[in-house]
Amino acid sequence: MIVPELRPWRAARPHVVRAADAVRPRLARAAEAVRPRLARVAAATQPRVARLAQAAKPQLARVTGPKAGRSWQYTAGAATAGLALAVGVATAAGPWDSTGQRTAERDRAVALERTGGADHGRGDDTSVTAGGSGSSGAAGGAPKPAPSAAAVLAGLGGPTTKIRSGPEATALARVLGPLLADPALGTRRSAAVLDVTTGKRLFGSGADQALTPASTTKIATAVAVLAALGPDHRIATRTALEPGTDEVVLVGGGDPTLTARAEADDWASLRTLAATTAAALKKRGVTHATLSYDTTLYAGTEVHPIGVDGNLARVTPLTADEGRSDDSTSGAVTRVPDPAADAAKKFAGFLRAHGVTASAPGPSKATSRAKTLATVSSPPLAALVERMLTNSDNDIAEALARQTALATGVRPDFAGGAKAVRTQLGRLGLPLAGADFRDGSGLDREGRLTADLLTALLAKAADPDRPDLRAALTGLPVAGFTGTLSERYAATAPGADTVTGAAGVVRAKTGTLTGVNSLAGTVVDRDGHLLAFALLASGTTDRTAAQSALDRAAGALAACGCR
Repeated sequence: MIVPELRPWRAARPHVVRAADAVRPRLARAAEAVRPRLARVAAATQPRVARLAQAAKPQLARVTGPKAGRSWQYTAGAATAGLALAVGVATAAGPWDSTGQRTAERDRAVALERTGGADHGRGDDTSVTAGGSGSSGAAGGAPKPAPSAAAVLAGLGGPTTKIRSGPEATALARVLGPLLADPALGTRRSAAVLDVTTGKRLFGSGADQALTPASTTKIATAVAVLAALGPDHRIATRTALEPGTDEVVLVGGGDPTLTARAEADDWASLRTLAATTAAALKKRGVTHATLSYDTTLYAGTEVHPIGVDGNLARVTPLTADEGRSDDSTSGAVTRVPDPAADAAKKFAGFLRAHGVTASAPGPSKATSRAKTLATVSSPPLAALVERMLTNSDNDIAEALARQTALATGVRPDFAGGAKAVRTQLGRLGLPLAGADFRDGSGLDREGRLTADLLTALLAKAADPDRPDLRAALTGLPVAGFTGTLSERYAATAPGADTVTGAAGVVRAKTGTLTGVNSLAGTVVDRDGHLLAFALLASGTTDRTAAQSALDRAAGALAACGCR
């Protein structure tokens, strides 16, 4: 699917300032709209969050371990603060810091030129975490204390007064029934609503019917890879020197976010790898190398079954900037014909800039005797999952399916990735009846998922006992603010009274193919209950009308006090 550009969550400050100017009026309106409900939610969830924090400590100790470093903050913050986000920073994406807020909040608050409130970085050390900009304290010109905006999503537990069975299901049917009957939703539609607190399905309409899910498939990919590898896992790209020769092998490890750009932000940098490699070679007296590149980590064809398409590069374990032919970071664009060869060619140029010349690179395979010269690693897997979901990034999705296959011990090709995702979800006890996985991105129209499975995935990611899966929720686009929902839920949308009240409250993964539209995520209803929902539609003829119909249904859930 084609999605609007969302810059990486550690964008340069000038971009943040411009973004702030553009969205400031909408942020103010959203803050006013959700404030009363948020006050009720906060009061109701405070005891539950405290209990979750206490209960999560043993799991956090096991997940993080003594060597986890600053990446433990992501898990701890997500487990105790749940899905809390700041309205003032809803356009930023990235991991949680130790206070339960996104580390990008401090930059966002400064861009909005507000002062007062909590201190989100002054006095901290100067280190930079994945997704954050770091802080050097007052002496280093750190921003003044930034305000803590109201949360736009409730904590994981929800109020202690839970939705019960009986009249509530009838009320939901009255609300959703007419909206799901909208002809804009095509010839087949499926829907499910689940109470995240109890795990009980509150509403279902064809919820066990398997339909084409499009990019909501990425929720399954996210949960599977997090379960297989954990949120702190990093993907390495390295160089190796064959003993007794001057052959340097650039070994692809499958990092889909490896970048050759001068500004790498927090992503692994091909330039950094070249600089470190050149230094290591010079220590050995090597100033001219025979350069090769190794893409043998993956198996099978590199071309997706849909063929050559601007929405996805060839799937290879070695690629820089997703093989994009321009400076874009998301969306459809012409890709280079051979991403691995392109990355190796750029690497050769970076070596030359550091005083090491190299032959024209060619494909090879590093032997077991080759000695590693240098390594760069991706941000934690949780950050990759968030970027995948927010941007609906197909390249990351297919790479993560391959990583799941490698971790599961099956052949790392399209079929193996799909098999591995299913295996991991089966181990989590999720309802897989009718599901047919074909890829990691949802671009394959032959894939099938049910609304029941999608809501179960979301509930599993919210389970207090599984903080390792939380990025499958925190990466979901926020209605009216981020990623593929940034331009939806606007005041000009059809049924605006319903959808604008859901801006900042609905958080969901979109799905779009020709004739297929879907939406799956979480929403806080009027009484502060956290609900998971999935809406699938096939046979649609007007993409805009179908998206609006789905948005109205999700908005109705946000406005519902269905008790």
